[in-house]
Amino acid sequence: MNISVIISLYNEEESLPELTNWIYEVMNKNNLSHEIIMIDDGSNDNSWEIIKELSLKNKNIKGIKFRRNYGKSAALHVGFIQAKGNVVITMDADLQDNPEEIPDMYNMIIKEDYDLVSGWKKKRHDPVISKNIPSKFYNATARLVSGIKLHDFNCGLKAYKLSVVKSIEIYGDMHRYIPIIAKQAGFCKIGEKVVKHQERKFGKTKFGLERFINGPLDLLSVMFISKFSKKPMHFFGIVGAISFFIGFAILSYLSFAKFVWMKTYMTDRPLFYLGFLSIIFGTQLFITGFIAELISRSSADRNTYLIEDKI
Repeated sequence: MNISVIISLYNEEESLPELTNWIYEVMNKNNLSHEIIMIDDGSNDNSWEIIKELSLKNKNIKGIKFRRNYGKSAALHVGFIQAKGNVVITMDADLQDNPEEIPDMYNMIIKEDYDLVSGWKKKRHDPVISKNIPSKFYNATARLVSGIKLHDFNCGLKAYKLSVVKSIEIYGDMHRYIPIIAKQAGFCKIGEKVVKHQERKFGKTKFGLERFINGPLDLLSVMFISKFSKKPMHFFGIVGAISFFIGFAILSYLSFAKFVWMKTYMTDRPLFYLGFLSIIFGTQLFITGFIAELISRSSADRNTYLIEDKI
């Protein structure tokens, strides 16, 4: 199979027939064998009924329904497990991603040997204040921190080698930073393609103000986990050792001043409390590092989701 198209959706009943027909036409025109995997992320409209109807008409359409809303990362994670195509395409269900871009992205993976190709919505049809400006800020921060020169990390339209999606794990809201996760997994040839961004035809966006908080926190999580998930003691131990040494040095100096120079009582000086707190802080960081080492070895069930139905 050439392509697996993974579509995560939440309450997108109006757009699904048009989207699947559009994808089908593009694939047939380019002679690409394909499957469409639609992940219903706990919709409370008729999205699942429509997916079942579409599946009956087209054997290439498959569907998975979550019992409740887990989020886009969970949907993509399950879709990656099911994918069989040599190239995996992810896209949103709101018709803002253009299926006509799929053949070119496919060729960039197959012919130019990219591991991952990310879409760049250079001209966006989104509200400037609520989406465009925050998006530019997040992307600039992600480029600075990761060193990956992409303009639009959060674009839903992406293409991957099958080996990439089988080698990475996403959870929480980390779908925004899949290129960073892929790079940390050793897939370093990451490309970008300018894609056409459509205006939303049906419904409204499902992302609220919480993304302004979740985005930066998830970026910090990705960078920390990618560097220290297998060796958390390397982070907590170093910081803890520095803090402990500073506290020890302060208390040693105060002890020397007390017993040699007899100038003042140790506890009368604010520096004593700074040294004491530094030692406590350093000790706590050491303990945190040991606990993190234990947790990193017992997190096999963090991607467990309740699937209600499957086609």
